[in-house]
This record gives sequence, C-alpha cells and structure tokens, in this order.
Amino acid sequence: MMVHQILRAKQAGTAREAIVTISPDRTLAEAAAVLSEKRIGAVVVSSNGNRPEGIISERDIVRELGRRGPDCMRDAVRDVMTRSVITCGPEDKADQILAHMTDGRFRHMPVLEDGAMIGVISIGDVVKARLDELSMEKEALEGMIMGY
Repeated sequence: MMVHQILRAKQAGTAREAIVTISPDRTLAEAAAVLSEKRIGAVVVSSNGNRPEGIISERDIVRELGRRGPDCMRDAVRDVMTRSVITCGPEDKADQILAHMTDGRFRHMPVLEDGAMIGVISIGDVVKARLDELSMEKEALEGMIMGY
C-alpha cells in the first residue's frame, strides 16, 4: 500500500482538509489547546500552513513540563519543536514508512508533494493500512486454497 492510498482511506476525500498547523510564534499552551481540541498527538509547525518548519507533539510538551514546570507553557512553539521533520511522499510504501517511524521513534509524518503538504499520517494510520493489506492478502490466499 502507498501513502496516497492511506490518505485517501483516511479522509475519504481530500487530505488537505485534515492538515492542522500552528505558527511557530504561538505558545506551548496554545499548541496544547489545539492538540486537545483536535484530539491529535502532534501538530505541524508552519508559518504559511503549507511548508513544515517543525513539528510539536504532546511528548515534546510533556517533556518540557517535566523539566521546567508550567512556566514553559508561555514559551514559543519554535523554542521546543522538533526542527528536523521527516517527511514522505504520496508514492512511498507503507511498510517502508512504518519501519522509518519505528526506527526513528516518532509517530507523525507530513506528506509532501512538490514541496507542499498534502496530508499528515500517523503511525496508527500506517499500521491500520498494513493490517488491512494483510487481511486482504489472507482472504485472497484462503480463496485460492478453497477454490473460490
């Protein structure tokens, strides 16, 4: 399965609607509010909503809270975000993305096409796609064995 198929299944339409971004000069408190409101684990940091400059996750915020206490919530997102964002393209394969996320120990990846974001996939999206793919393969093999 390819990333564009995951986006299509995830959105049942256009993936562009699902992209949630936050400006790098917003506060961690504002980022936490977005994460809570949207019920997501990470938000892409972008000044223009089109190109990722970083990513801020619930883990990043909790790590800062644990280190510095609640005063950190007034800090700008740019001061805490992960700057080196790993991205993928719509033609990348799900199993390769899953391995990359697992090896890199991150759970969210922006999808870029021609340098612009067209979606964001999570490790959960990729695992679900892979499980669906394996289920279809199993059913096809069972059908061949049973003579369907």
